Amino acid sequence: MTTRLLCRWARWFPRCSQAAVASARLQTSTVHHTEPLCMMSVSWIRPSARHLCQGNELARMEETPFPYECTELVKLVEKASTPQEVLQLWAEQGGSASDAARCLVQLNLRIIEKGGEGILQDPRFENMLETVNSQVSLVWNGSLVALLRTLTMLGLPSDAPVLHSIQNEVLWRIRRLSYRQLAYLVDWIAFQHKRGYENEVLTKTVLKQLELRWTELNDSRTITILMGRALLFSPSLMDKLEDKALELAETFSADDIRRVALALASHNRRAVSLLRALSYHLNQKASFELKTPLLLDIAYTYGKLNFHQTQVLQRIAAELLPRLSELSSFDVTRCAKSLAFLKWLNLPLFEGFAQHYANNSESYSTLQVCNLLMSFAKLNFQLGRGEEFYQKVHKALEGSFQSLEPFLKTDVVWSLCVLNQANPYYISSVTKHDFQKKLSGGIVDRTENYRLKLLHISTFAQLEPLGITIKSPAVVLPAPQGKVETNTPLQSSLHAALQSLTNSRTQALRTAVKTVYGWTIDGELVVDSENKPIDLENLKAPHLPGGGGPDALPAGARRIAFVSWDFPNFCLRSKDLLGRFAMQKRHLQLAGFIVVEVPYFEWLELKSDWKKVAYLKDKLGKAVAEDMAK
Repeated sequence: MTTRLLCRWARWFPRCSQAAVASARLQTSTVHHTEPLCMMSVSWIRPSARHLCQGNELARMEETPFPYECTELVKLVEKASTPQEVLQLWAEQGGSASDAARCLVQLNLRIIEKGGEGILQDPRFENMLETVNSQVSLVWNGSLVALLRTLTMLGLPSDAPVLHSIQNEVLWRIRRLSYRQLAYLVDWIAFQHKRGYENEVLTKTVLKQLELRWTELNDSRTITILMGRALLFSPSLMDKLEDKALELAETFSADDIRRVALALASHNRRAVSLLRALSYHLNQKASFELKTPLLLDIAYTYGKLNFHQTQVLQRIAAELLPRLSELSSFDVTRCAKSLAFLKWLNLPLFEGFAQHYANNSESYSTLQVCNLLMSFAKLNFQLGRGEEFYQKVHKALEGSFQSLEPFLKTDVVWSLCVLNQANPYYISSVTKHDFQKKLSGGIVDRTENYRLKLLHISTFAQLEPLGITIKSPAVVLPAPQGKVETNTPLQSSLHAALQSLTNSRTQALRTAVKTVYGWTIDGELVVDSENKPIDLENLKAPHLPGGGGPDALPAGARRIAFVSWDFPNFCLRSKDLLGRFAMQKRHLQLAGFIVVEVPYFEWLELKSDWKKVAYLKDKLGKAVAEDMAK
């Protein structure tokens, strides 16, 4: 009973006022144990350092100036300008372990600013380490965490005794550390992990504390530190960090937004709500200074995570355009590649990229030139006056083209075909059988992708006027066996409408036609002079692997290729086709087809079957009339 009473009294006693404590002291002044009672009263009002239930209050208390009484030595050290001055001040005055820790932190800062050699062998430095090692329990929490980072940056070996002592002390005090101190500790642990050294017990304990105390997170700086080390965390903790970042997004500075965005991109965390919040504040706050690194990193994040925010992209383009002369070759290729991933084409900006290369071609590496070409090709960016640009591109590729990695070489030649800039030298280098064997093996989907690219390159050589003749697409990579391709809703709907258009005559219609050119036609018809479908089973078809039937195309008949363009086939917020599909249209036209395009934004407006059939008839008549007018 007495124990229970004392426990209840102990729990309520700290909540009493200072006057109550003074009254208690006065009432017990005649007792011989006055001093112990006073000491116990103070200890309950200000809990002991290792109290487990008052961690939040202790963390806040230790961040106030009260515990950190700045000694004369520390004041002098903070004013020192060189590492030798710091060491000399310590040698002359000495101090406690806490003073030694703060001197070591300042010493590291001076070495970063001024440089310094032989510090680890200096007796004064060793004396500071010995002081810290012998009195490590007297070092304040903030200095203790900073000391781990400092000694690591100074180059102290990971197995040094003083580092072990500090880690053990940190482990003992882990519940007393503030959440920001835990974040700095995680930052240090991640750095050690990269160096191949890890204190497993300390790592697990710190991560557990972060998981349990995540509600204490209340500042943007801590969020940015933790999100940058996401590989150490569980998915649940990362979700909580993203929730906190979303809650505090309004308080973020421009640099905080940049750090959080890069953290999301580096760990492939596509947190749409958080990205929208960051985009909103970045676009709305006029006080933000949009520096070039911020703009480039935001574009990179959007491209990496496939996140589209047109207003921010337009602002990035508007801000970057007058600064193009300040950008390096790496910045230009990185930005162009990010925007290409987003399928977003801004003509003035990409013209500026081309002009930047024309003016500074010497500073571009071969890999950067390749990336720039592939970005232009993906967006089908055709330069109006690109003679100077492409002359310098061909000159840059002359010496290093043959040494390119096989997959990269194929991508570059394919991109030049999209841009209508491929020549026989490039094409012949990737159509050789020995070269194609280097592309085989590995992931099936990747092999199939490059098989199709080689077919496109051979088709370019066969159909375009280049002065080179290839009788048939010289591609030896085998097609995948047993792969079932599914149609998109647009393709399925188009096939059904074409069946209605031909009155379900299977001899007059082919759907999902795989051609020798590497392109797939959604629907193929042959129409007579009155635009009526005729049977095509017995007609010659040079675009088919088997060549079709024995009969020639009747006089006045025309081959029609229906091609559906879905949303992913277009540039962002545009009706311009991406480079791949623009080349498909060009190749089919060169192969003798009249191409009837069926874009998704027109097809979705047709709500009934008869409207779809009427639409196809109308498109067919217009396409034939345009072909006759040429």
